[in-house]
Amino acid sequence: MKARLNGVQIAYDDHGAGLPVLFLHAFPLNRRMWQGEMEGLLREGRYRLVALDWRGFGESEIDREILTMETLADDVAALMDWLGMEGAVLCGLSMGGYVAFAFLRKYPQRVRGLILADTRPEPDSEEGKANREQLARLAETQGVEAVADLQIPRLLSEETLRQRPEVEAQVRRLIAAATPRGIAAASRGMAQRADARGLLPTIRCPVLVVVGELDQLSPPSLAQEYAARIPQAQLQVIPRAAHLSNLEQPQAFIDAIGAFLRSSIPAL
Repeated sequence: MKARLNGVQIAYDDHGAGLPVLFLHAFPLNRRMWQGEMEGLLREGRYRLVALDWRGFGESEIDREILTMETLADDVAALMDWLGMEGAVLCGLSMGGYVAFAFLRKYPQRVRGLILADTRPEPDSEEGKANREQLARLAETQGVEAVADLQIPRLLSEETLRQRPEVEAQVRRLIAAATPRGIAAASRGMAQRADARGLLPTIRCPVLVVVGELDQLSPPSLAQEYAARIPQAQLQVIPRAAHLSNLEQPQAFIDAIGAFLRSSIPAL
């Protein structure tokens, strides 16, 4: 499905009825990375499950050279308006978590719960910003496949790369659906993201922090540190998973978020 939101065509999926849960995808993937979670939770019959593609990823249009996390948060809010959703649980992984923080800052009254997976609240260092710009230029000059070659060893564990080629192939397919312009714009937008650490003690909704035990981009030690600063946060470490914990260990991820939704979020 598609909707024209904030002047651009945004692709999304919308299934089920009940408690709204909105999935925010990682960079440089798309909404299809959440297919396992959507199917698994749909069977419970108590959730309305929505996932969208960021501008320039999957099937969504791109209209600018820098995609800030605030712009993407506004797209989430516009989609919620389009679908008649006053509030939702947000589930964001990596860049999806950055958007969740931006959304929380702009629309706190619309957040019924947060699942923050393999993400971090602090902004990029100067070195990190420089690396984002290098990645943006790589996308612009060498294309999406070069980005996949660079990113996949960072996103997946060595065990997954060695023993489960189907997971790497899945991630390559997801990245291949992105546009070079979208990758560059999002990379530059992430470099500009605000520091969300000050938000942590103010969060009043239930929160689940999820992290792969082998995640080197957002390691468990960091997840433990920021989860401790959120009043109602729970921490779940996913064994044998790196940065894309939901794709590497899908059942463990679904079990974790399902238990959180059932125990911590009031049903509609």
